[in-house]
Amino acid sequence: MTDSKHLGKPQKDMETHNDNSTCSLCPRSCHKNEKGMGYCGSGNEAEVASICLHKGEEPVLSGKKGICNVFFSHCNLQCIYCQNVDISRNNIAKAQPYNSINQVVDRIEEVLETSENVVGFVSPSHRWHFIIPIMDELHRRGRKPTVVYNTNCYDTIDTLKALENYIDVYLPDFKYTDPLLAQRYSQAKDYPTVAEKALKEMYRQKGSTLITDDNEIAISGLIVRHLILPGCTHNSIEVLNTLADISTNINMSLMSQYFPLEGTPLPDELGRHITQEEYDQVVKHFYDLGFHRGWVQDLDLTNTYKPHFEQMEAFEQ
Repeated sequence: MTDSKHLGKPQKDMETHNDNSTCSLCPRSCHKNEKGMGYCGSGNEAEVASICLHKGEEPVLSGKKGICNVFFSHCNLQCIYCQNVDISRNNIAKAQPYNSINQVVDRIEEVLETSENVVGFVSPSHRWHFIIPIMDELHRRGRKPTVVYNTNCYDTIDTLKALENYIDVYLPDFKYTDPLLAQRYSQAKDYPTVAEKALKEMYRQKGSTLITDDNEIAISGLIVRHLILPGCTHNSIEVLNTLADISTNINMSLMSQYFPLEGTPLPDELGRHITQEEYDQVVKHFYDLGFHRGWVQDLDLTNTYKPHFEQMEAFEQ
Protein backbone atom coordinates (compact mmCIF):
# COMPACT_ATOMS: atom_id res chain seq x y z
CA MET A 1 0.00 0.00 0.00
CA THR A 2 1.72 3.17 -1.17
CA ASP A 3 1.08 6.61 -2.63
CA SER A 4 -1.45 7.76 -0.06
CA LYS A 5 -2.35 11.04 1.49
CA HIS A 6 -2.50 11.08 5.28
CA LEU A 7 -5.71 12.14 7.11
CA GLY A 8 -5.04 13.45 10.38
CA LYS A 9 6.01 -23.89 20.47
CA PRO A 10 7.27 -27.14 18.98
CA GLN A 11 5.65 -28.10 15.71
CA LYS A 12 4.12 -31.27 17.11
CA ASP A 13 2.13 -29.09 19.53
CA MET A 14 0.83 -26.94 16.66
CA GLU A 15 -0.46 -29.95 14.78
CA THR A 16 -2.94 -30.70 17.57
CA HIS A 17 -5.26 -28.04 16.10
CA ASN A 18 -6.21 -30.57 13.42
CA ASP A 19 -7.27 -34.20 13.51
CA ASN A 20 -6.73 -36.64 10.68
CA SER A 21 -9.69 -35.57 8.56
CA THR A 22 -10.72 -32.01 9.41
CA CYS A 23 -9.08 -28.63 9.94
CA SER A 24 -10.43 -25.85 12.16
CA LEU A 25 -7.62 -23.32 11.72
CA CYS A 26 -9.79 -20.96 9.66
CA PRO A 27 -13.53 -20.39 9.10
CA ARG A 28 -13.73 -22.91 6.27
CA SER A 29 -13.42 -25.80 8.77
CA CYS A 30 -12.75 -27.99 5.75
CA HIS A 31 -12.04 -31.67 5.27
CA LYS A 32 -8.56 -32.76 4.34
CA ASN A 33 -7.88 -34.70 1.15
CA GLU A 34 -5.94 -37.93 0.81
CA LYS A 35 -2.69 -35.95 1.06
CA GLY A 36 -3.70 -34.48 4.39
CA MET A 37 -4.36 -31.01 2.93
CA GLY A 38 -7.49 -28.91 3.22
CA TYR A 39 -8.81 -26.08 1.05
CA CYS A 40 -5.65 -23.99 1.41
CA GLY A 41 -3.36 -26.82 0.33
CA SER A 42 -1.03 -26.35 3.29
CA GLY A 43 0.84 -29.13 5.01
CA ASN A 44 2.27 -29.33 8.52
CA GLU A 45 5.28 -27.06 8.03
CA ALA A 46 5.43 -23.27 8.26
CA GLU A 47 5.47 -22.85 4.44
CA VAL A 48 6.73 -19.27 4.24
CA ALA A 49 7.34 -18.08 0.68
CA SER A 50 9.13 -14.80 1.35
CA ILE A 51 10.56 -12.72 4.19
CA CYS A 52 11.59 -9.31 2.95
CA LEU A 53 11.77 -5.61 3.61
CA HIS A 54 8.75 -3.67 2.38
CA LYS A 55 8.55 0.12 2.31
CA GLY A 56 5.13 0.34 0.67
CA GLU A 57 2.76 -0.25 3.58
CA GLU A 58 0.97 2.55 5.44
CA PRO A 59 3.48 5.18 6.68
CA VAL A 60 2.98 4.25 10.34
CA LEU A 61 4.03 0.68 9.54
CA SER A 62 6.79 1.17 6.97
CA GLY A 63 8.25 4.43 8.22
CA LYS A 64 11.45 5.36 6.40
CA LYS A 65 13.22 2.03 6.77
CA GLY A 66 10.42 -0.45 5.99
CA ILE A 67 8.63 -3.35 7.63
CA CYS A 68 9.85 -6.96 7.70
CA ASN A 69 6.99 -8.81 5.98
CA VAL A 70 6.59 -12.58 6.35
CA PHE A 71 4.50 -13.95 3.46
CA PHE A 72 2.89 -17.33 4.07
CA SER A 73 2.29 -19.56 1.05
CA HIS A 74 -1.23 -20.47 -0.05
CA CYS A 75 -4.37 -18.73 1.16
CA ASN A 76 -7.69 -19.61 2.77
CA LEU A 77 -9.66 -17.14 0.64
CA GLN A 78 -8.42 -17.42 -2.97
CA CYS A 79 -9.65 -14.10 -4.36
CA ILE A 80 -9.68 -14.37 -8.14
CA TYR A 81 -8.00 -10.95 -8.49
CA CYS A 82 -5.18 -11.57 -5.97
CA GLN A 83 -2.02 -9.57 -6.65
CA ASN A 84 0.09 -12.13 -4.77
CA VAL A 85 -1.02 -14.93 -7.07
CA ASP A 86 2.53 -16.27 -7.46
CA ILE A 87 2.43 -17.58 -3.89
CA SER A 88 -1.25 -17.55 -2.93
CA ARG A 89 -2.74 -19.97 -5.48
CA ASN A 90 -3.42 -23.27 -3.76
CA ASN A 91 -3.25 -25.33 -6.95
CA ILE A 92 0.27 -24.20 -7.82
CA ALA A 93 3.33 -25.77 -6.24
CA LYS A 94 5.76 -22.99 -5.35
CA ALA A 95 9.14 -23.01 -3.67
CA GLN A 96 8.86 -22.34 0.06
CA PRO A 97 12.38 -21.57 1.24
CA TYR A 98 11.41 -21.22 4.91
CA ASN A 99 9.77 -24.32 6.35
CA SER A 100 11.08 -24.50 9.91
CA ILE A 101 10.69 -22.08 12.81
CA ASN A 102 14.45 -21.54 13.04
CA GLN A 103 14.75 -20.78 9.32
CA VAL A 104 11.95 -18.22 9.59
CA VAL A 105 13.35 -16.59 12.70
CA ASP A 106 16.90 -16.46 11.30
CA ARG A 107 15.68 -14.56 8.25
CA ILE A 108 13.40 -12.26 10.28
CA GLU A 109 16.36 -11.30 12.44
CA GLU A 110 18.38 -10.50 9.33
CA VAL A 111 15.68 -8.24 7.85
CA LEU A 112 14.85 -6.57 11.17
CA GLU A 113 18.38 -5.17 11.24
CA THR A 114 17.49 -2.67 8.50
CA SER A 115 13.78 -2.20 9.30
CA GLU A 116 11.73 -0.07 11.67
CA ASN A 117 11.72 -3.09 14.04
CA VAL A 118 8.26 -4.08 12.83
CA VAL A 119 7.40 -7.57 11.59
CA GLY A 120 4.21 -8.22 9.59
CA PHE A 121 2.65 -11.62 9.06
CA VAL A 122 0.89 -11.52 5.67
CA SER A 123 -1.99 -13.87 4.77
CA PRO A 124 -1.70 -15.64 8.12
CA SER A 125 -5.30 -16.80 8.62
CA HIS A 126 -4.56 -20.44 7.73
CA ARG A 127 -1.06 -20.42 9.32
CA TRP A 128 -1.70 -18.29 12.41
CA HIS A 129 -0.65 -21.07 14.77
CA PHE A 130 2.95 -20.64 13.59
CA ILE A 131 3.05 -17.01 14.72
CA ILE A 132 3.15 -18.08 18.36
CA PRO A 133 6.30 -20.24 18.21
CA ILE A 134 7.97 -17.78 15.82
CA MET A 135 7.42 -14.90 18.23
CA ASP A 136 8.34 -17.02 21.25
CA GLU A 137 11.67 -17.82 19.58
CA LEU A 138 12.26 -14.19 18.63
CA HIS A 139 11.61 -13.18 22.23
CA ARG A 140 13.95 -15.90 23.46
CA ARG A 141 16.64 -14.37 21.25
CA GLY A 142 16.02 -10.95 22.76
CA ARG A 143 14.04 -9.50 19.83
CA LYS A 144 10.95 -7.44 20.65
CA PRO A 145 9.55 -6.13 17.33
CA THR A 146 6.09 -4.66 16.90
CA VAL A 147 3.92 -7.43 15.40
CA VAL A 148 1.38 -6.75 12.63
CA TYR A 149 -1.35 -9.24 11.67
CA ASN A 150 -1.97 -8.45 7.98
CA THR A 151 -5.08 -10.46 7.18
CA ASN A 152 -7.90 -10.86 4.66
CA CYS A 153 -10.22 -10.78 7.72
CA TYR A 154 -11.46 -14.34 7.13
CA ASP A 155 -10.47 -15.29 10.67
CA THR A 156 -12.19 -17.07 13.53
CA ILE A 157 -12.79 -15.41 16.88
CA ASP A 158 -10.85 -18.25 18.53
CA THR A 159 -7.82 -17.41 16.37
CA LEU A 160 -7.88 -13.74 17.34
CA LYS A 161 -8.32 -14.51 21.03
CA ALA A 162 -5.42 -16.98 20.92
CA LEU A 163 -3.21 -14.28 19.37
CA GLU A 164 -4.32 -11.41 21.62
CA ASN A 165 -1.07 -11.31 23.60
CA TYR A 166 1.10 -11.61 20.48
CA ILE A 167 -0.36 -9.05 18.06
CA ASP A 168 0.31 -5.34 18.45
CA VAL A 169 -1.38 -4.02 15.30
CA TYR A 170 -4.24 -5.62 13.41
CA LEU A 171 -4.29 -4.82 9.67
CA PRO A 172 -7.43 -6.47 8.25
CA ASP A 173 -8.68 -5.99 4.68
CA PHE A 174 -12.47 -5.83 4.93
CA LYS A 175 -13.44 -6.89 1.41
CA TYR A 176 -17.19 -7.49 1.11
CA THR A 177 -20.56 -7.06 2.74
CA ASP A 178 -22.33 -8.74 -0.20
CA PRO A 179 -22.34 -12.55 0.22
CA LEU A 180 -22.93 -13.12 -3.50
CA LEU A 181 -19.90 -11.01 -4.37
CA ALA A 182 -17.85 -12.83 -1.72
CA GLN A 183 -18.83 -16.14 -3.26
CA ARG A 184 -18.18 -14.97 -6.83
CA TYR A 185 -14.76 -13.50 -6.13
CA SER A 186 -13.51 -15.51 -3.12
CA GLN A 187 -15.61 -18.67 -2.84
CA ALA A 188 -16.71 -17.61 0.63
CA LYS A 189 -20.40 -16.73 0.88
CA ASP A 190 -20.11 -16.40 4.65
CA TYR A 191 -17.27 -13.87 4.41
CA PRO A 192 -19.36 -10.78 5.36
CA THR A 193 -20.61 -12.38 8.58
CA VAL A 194 -17.25 -13.89 9.50
CA ALA A 195 -15.30 -10.72 8.74
CA GLU A 196 -17.64 -8.44 10.67
CA LYS A 197 -17.33 -10.65 13.77
CA ALA A 198 -13.54 -10.71 13.36
CA LEU A 199 -13.42 -6.91 13.05
CA LYS A 200 -15.47 -6.48 16.21
CA GLU A 201 -13.08 -8.77 18.08
CA MET A 202 -10.06 -6.82 16.81
CA TYR A 203 -11.80 -3.62 17.87
CA ARG A 204 -12.51 -5.10 21.30
CA GLN A 205 -8.81 -5.81 21.70
CA LYS A 206 -7.40 -2.56 20.29
CA GLY A 207 -10.15 0.03 20.14
CA SER A 208 -9.90 2.96 17.72
CA THR A 209 -6.75 4.60 19.07
CA LEU A 210 -3.59 3.98 17.05
CA ILE A 211 -0.63 4.38 19.39
CA THR A 212 2.66 5.44 17.82
CA ASP A 213 6.20 5.91 19.14
CA ASP A 214 8.38 9.03 18.95
CA ASN A 215 9.16 8.25 15.30
CA GLU A 216 5.44 7.98 14.42
CA ILE A 217 5.67 4.20 13.96
CA ALA A 218 2.61 2.26 15.16
CA ILE A 219 3.11 0.18 18.29
CA SER A 220 -0.51 -0.75 19.00
CA GLY A 221 -3.88 -0.45 17.32
CA LEU A 222 -6.17 -1.31 14.44
CA ILE A 223 -6.00 -0.18 10.80
CA VAL A 224 -8.78 -1.40 8.50
CA ARG A 225 -8.06 -1.57 4.78
CA HIS A 226 -10.57 -1.67 1.95
CA LEU A 227 -9.72 -2.10 -1.72
CA ILE A 228 -12.19 -0.46 -4.09
CA LEU A 229 -12.99 -2.87 -6.93
CA PRO A 230 -14.24 -1.81 -10.39
CA GLY A 231 -17.99 -2.05 -10.74
CA CYS A 232 -18.40 -2.61 -6.99
CA THR A 233 -19.00 0.86 -5.56
CA HIS A 234 -22.18 -0.31 -3.80
CA ASN A 235 -20.15 -2.96 -1.99
CA SER A 236 -17.55 -0.37 -0.94
CA ILE A 237 -20.26 1.95 0.35
CA GLU A 238 -21.81 -0.84 2.41
CA VAL A 239 -18.37 -1.80 3.75
CA LEU A 240 -17.93 1.77 4.95
CA ASN A 241 -21.44 1.77 6.45
CA THR A 242 -20.67 -1.41 8.39
CA LEU A 243 -17.40 0.02 9.69
CA ALA A 244 -19.11 3.28 10.64
CA ASP A 245 -21.52 1.27 12.81
CA ILE A 246 -18.47 0.04 14.75
CA SER A 247 -16.77 3.45 14.94
CA THR A 248 -15.90 6.30 12.60
CA ASN A 249 -12.81 6.82 14.76
CA ILE A 250 -11.23 3.68 13.30
CA ASN A 251 -8.06 4.29 11.30
CA MET A 252 -8.96 3.50 7.71
CA SER A 253 -6.81 2.81 4.67
CA LEU A 254 -8.95 3.27 1.57
CA MET A 255 -7.13 1.82 -1.43
CA SER A 256 -7.57 2.50 -5.15
CA GLN A 257 -4.63 0.40 -6.37
CA TYR A 258 -6.61 -2.44 -7.99
CA PHE A 259 -5.30 -3.53 -11.37
CA PRO A 260 -6.16 -6.56 -13.53
CA LEU A 261 -3.27 -8.97 -13.30
CA GLU A 262 -1.93 -9.95 -16.71
CA GLY A 263 -2.50 -13.61 -17.52
CA THR A 264 -5.17 -14.11 -14.84
CA PRO A 265 -8.66 -15.06 -16.09
CA LEU A 266 -11.11 -12.50 -14.74
CA PRO A 267 -14.79 -11.66 -15.25
CA ASP A 268 -15.32 -8.70 -17.54
CA GLU A 269 -16.10 -6.25 -14.75
CA LEU A 270 -12.68 -6.82 -13.15
CA GLY A 271 -10.76 -6.35 -16.40
CA ARG A 272 -10.06 -2.67 -15.80
CA HIS A 273 -8.93 -0.12 -13.19
CA ILE A 274 -11.52 1.76 -11.18
CA THR A 275 -12.79 4.97 -12.77
CA GLN A 276 -12.54 8.51 -11.43
CA GLU A 277 -16.32 8.48 -10.90
CA GLU A 278 -16.17 5.27 -8.86
CA TYR A 279 -13.28 6.59 -6.81
CA ASP A 280 -14.97 9.94 -6.13
CA GLN A 281 -18.23 8.27 -5.10
CA VAL A 282 -16.58 6.02 -2.52
CA VAL A 283 -14.24 8.72 -1.17
CA LYS A 284 -17.15 11.15 -0.80
CA HIS A 285 -19.11 8.58 1.20
CA PHE A 286 -16.03 7.93 3.33
CA TYR A 287 -15.91 11.59 4.38
CA ASP A 288 -19.69 11.96 4.59
CA LEU A 289 -19.80 9.18 7.19
CA GLY A 290 -17.27 11.03 9.30
CA PHE A 291 -14.15 8.92 8.93
CA HIS A 292 -11.20 11.16 9.71
CA ARG A 293 -8.28 8.94 10.65
CA GLY A 294 -6.04 7.10 8.24
CA TRP A 295 -5.19 7.30 4.56
CA VAL A 296 -6.92 7.62 1.20
CA GLN A 297 -4.84 6.36 -1.69
CA ASP A 298 -4.61 8.77 -4.61
CA LEU A 299 -6.13 7.46 -7.82
CA ASP A 300 -3.77 9.26 -10.17
CA LEU A 301 -0.73 7.68 -8.52
CA THR A 302 -1.96 4.11 -8.88
CA ASN A 303 0.39 1.81 -10.77
CA THR A 304 1.44 -1.82 -10.71
CA TYR A 305 2.01 -3.16 -7.21
CA LYS A 306 2.80 -6.75 -8.15
CA PRO A 307 5.65 -8.13 -6.03
CA HIS A 308 8.38 -10.36 -7.43
CA PHE A 309 8.48 -13.34 -5.11
CA GLU A 310 11.08 -15.14 -7.18
CA GLN A 311 13.59 -12.62 -5.83
CA MET A 312 15.01 -12.42 -2.31
CA GLU A 313 13.66 -8.87 -2.07
CA ALA A 314 10.15 -9.05 -3.51
CA PHE A 315 9.67 -5.28 -3.59
CA GLU A 316 11.70 -2.52 -5.14
CA GLN A 317 13.39 -0.45 -2.44
